[in-house]
Amino acid sequence: MAAPMELSCWGGGWGLPSVHPESLTVMAYAKFSGAPLTVNAINNCWRAPKGEVPILISEDTVISQPAKILNFLRKQKYNADYELSAKQGADTLAYIALLEEKLLPALLHTFWVEAENYCSVTKPWFASRIPFPLSLYLPGKMSREALNRILLTRGGPPLYSLTEVEAQIYRDAKECLNLLSKRLGTSQFFFGNRPSTLDAFVFGFLAPLYKVCFPRVQLQEHLKQLPNLCRFCDDILSCYFRLAVSDPALIISLQMDDNLRKSPQHPPRKLTTLKLAAGGEESSPLNRLSP
Repeated sequence: MAAPMELSCWGGGWGLPSVHPESLTVMAYAKFSGAPLTVNAINNCWRAPKGEVPILISEDTVISQPAKILNFLRKQKYNADYELSAKQGADTLAYIALLEEKLLPALLHTFWVEAENYCSVTKPWFASRIPFPLSLYLPGKMSREALNRILLTRGGPPLYSLTEVEAQIYRDAKECLNLLSKRLGTSQFFFGNRPSTLDAFVFGFLAPLYKVCFPRVQLQEHLKQLPNLCRFCDDILSCYFRLAVSDPALIISLQMDDNLRKSPQHPPRKLTTLKLAAGGEESSPLNRLSP
């Protein structure tokens, strides 16, 4: 009998099972591969064994970072990529690198650095789910870490000012979105009719940008001009993350999200647990190519 697997991650809002891109990536892959995860939405990343999320725990094994978690799931025979060719496996790694280099900095900026978005949406949302007094400290710490990550990777010559960095990362992000839209075309998923690792990563990056209600929506507006990427996100949400509207917890969650900017003071959310479907697949080229 397979050992139980538990995933700790940030919780959801705005119709998403998680608003955290990396957590959402792992959750989507588990759905695609049929991995039987128990997902625990935590309200404080310091409660995670390594101080970061998402975290996968299976018996005595503790794994962080999406790529390593997905690799572990493949080794347990939960593989969303068994139909991919070697070329498609290589394309997957190339597109994931593109997402992390071109789209992630703008995504971090939109959530954590853009002042109006951070003060009216991101900070209140996370603060409402973190117990006092950590709610006064952790959102600011996460914002500083996001800015440092952006400057560390994109702040070198010839970009010397924050304004120049911001302009460049949004140009890069829009170019990345255009490339993804062109690659997807009219297909349901990036490699045909079956979702794979690349679909999980793209969904994890795009869905929060698409669904969260921000006052400053520069990148969000560009995404909404690419209808195939919006359809891609909507299809995955409806097919793999369908929630019953009659669920009282969901109704309360949606009400909190709708009223968040009007009244940022909310009690911490209760720990929620949900089960992902079970299943399994064979080996894939990504097993050989992943670190």
